[in-house]
Amino acid sequence: MLLLAMVLLAGVRPVHATDNPAILPVSDVQPGMKGIAYTIFEGDKVEKIDLEVIGVLHNAVGPKLDVILVRLLGDKVQQTGVVAGMSGSPVYIDGKLVGALALKLGTFTREAIGGVTPIADMLEIEEGPASSAPAITSASSRVPVPEEFAQRTSAGSGQFLVPIETPLIAAGLFPETLARFGKDFSAWGMTAMAGGTAAPSPDDAKLRPGDMVGIDLVRGDLSISSGCTVTTVVGDRILACGHPIFGFGAVKMPLSRAHVLMTLASAASSTKIISTGGTIGTLTQDRQTAVMGTLGAGPPMIPVDVTLDTPAEKKEYHFEVIESAQLTPTLVATAAYNGIVGSPAYGEGFTLQMDGAITLKGHTPVKLEDLFAPTDQQTPAAFFVATEVMADFARIYSNPYELPKIERIDLRIKSLAERRGATIDNAWIERSSVRPGETVAVKVLLRPYRGAPFVQEVPVTIPAQTARGTLQLVISDAAYLNRNVQSLAATSQGQLPGLEELIQLINRERHNDRLYAVLLQSTPTMLVEDKEMPNVPMSAISVLDQRQNPGNARLLLQSTAGEWSVAMHQVIAGQHMLTITVK
Repeated sequence: MLLLAMVLLAGVRPVHATDNPAILPVSDVQPGMKGIAYTIFEGDKVEKIDLEVIGVLHNAVGPKLDVILVRLLGDKVQQTGVVAGMSGSPVYIDGKLVGALALKLGTFTREAIGGVTPIADMLEIEEGPASSAPAITSASSRVPVPEEFAQRTSAGSGQFLVPIETPLIAAGLFPETLARFGKDFSAWGMTAMAGGTAAPSPDDAKLRPGDMVGIDLVRGDLSISSGCTVTTVVGDRILACGHPIFGFGAVKMPLSRAHVLMTLASAASSTKIISTGGTIGTLTQDRQTAVMGTLGAGPPMIPVDVTLDTPAEKKEYHFEVIESAQLTPTLVATAAYNGIVGSPAYGEGFTLQMDGAITLKGHTPVKLEDLFAPTDQQTPAAFFVATEVMADFARIYSNPYELPKIERIDLRIKSLAERRGATIDNAWIERSSVRPGETVAVKVLLRPYRGAPFVQEVPVTIPAQTARGTLQLVISDAAYLNRNVQSLAATSQGQLPGLEELIQLINRERHNDRLYAVLLQSTPTMLVEDKEMPNVPMSAISVLDQRQNPGNARLLLQSTAGEWSVAMHQVIAGQHMLTITVK
């Protein structure tokens, strides 16, 4: 980064945004100074915007992080104001680089008032800690404008500077998908809208200050990218945005060339409509005052294949998503949901059968298996499929043991043209007094959706070693058992040996297309790492209590004497409790 600063300082005649400029320190910036910003309103034509300095807001963003308040001038900005995607537009005064346009003055203002991040703060991007400081990433992060400066604008007092929105451009994203997942991205200060992709060009990597650059999150049959403006280019390094995109610190995200299709003027929030071209490098830093990237090859991404098999047709979708513990689970869910609802043969009344896997290098694949029936609520079954995939992926990717190497995600969805679901209405046994080794028939009354109730029998054999006394027999769906009986959540709170054991626990979770019967007895169970030790003797518990650090052990008040299930080929919901006396 020192080399980048030295090259910038060496410039002596910065007339155009393409030159290596000298730097004007913020201490030399005075109210009334005239300057120029460079940005794109349409196509790839970099245009200049006249501006005037209103003043400097010291320590506005944080300790020793100033903001230069400026007024943009000219006919175009009078119509558009400060535009989403303008973040990073380089600002020059007297031919010297001052910084990057990064903030704007609220909404519905009569003037185009912006905030400039000083270039000196942007140049320190690589000197920050490994973990990023709290970043200005959403409209809720506001910088108050002092009264003395507010009086110099037509906006009046009580105004705030907020980060300029980053356009989130999606191609192949259905409106329904955007409605479901758009709020997840807006929380990061991104304005979601339709965009497009452009064919790669040999000139894509020939960036100059004022050009647009894209940060690709998803590529393939669905593409999602964010975009901002390049502040400076030195060799194969670029600085852009003037504020963070996500604030994740050190990152590896693909950079692409972005092209402005048009600038959409709006009284509330104008934005650039962009398309993204070929990969031109890797975003390596995403910090408080800027983002930085290296031109060249892009980073590896995770392949995602989604197959939707309906009675009418079979559709296959192929994507690639970035590797990010914070974003990848949401991106995978978005891609999966989009692939399901995108088929014309998909209908809301269908039951969805999921069969898939998350493949990891050096580990057992994570199984993705379940059945999802539509409900009377407005949430479609496809959303439950997507969020379950997201939850399983998040467990793996955010594990505390090691950084997983995800090789691919395969998701196969079969659409069954009917609503397959039943609720547990009642359960009983012919006799409640049994002996160890005996088999009893548990009868369960199930009520299907708009169908006649029916009785399903579950044979339960009392284990020969079962302790005598009163036991509880739980007739339930998978969700109840996963939450309450030796659940993954309860077990994995203890320290596991590693990621492989966590995967084994996930793969042992029960499926919602089966009817379960679990026999519980009032003797404690010890959970040690990923192992269950039922009927623990009191002597072992006493030894555990005497240890200062019980380590990986966890104690539950009940033990499972036995578990049985029946495949139902429909989603089961509900639970019922029975009491059995073992003689």
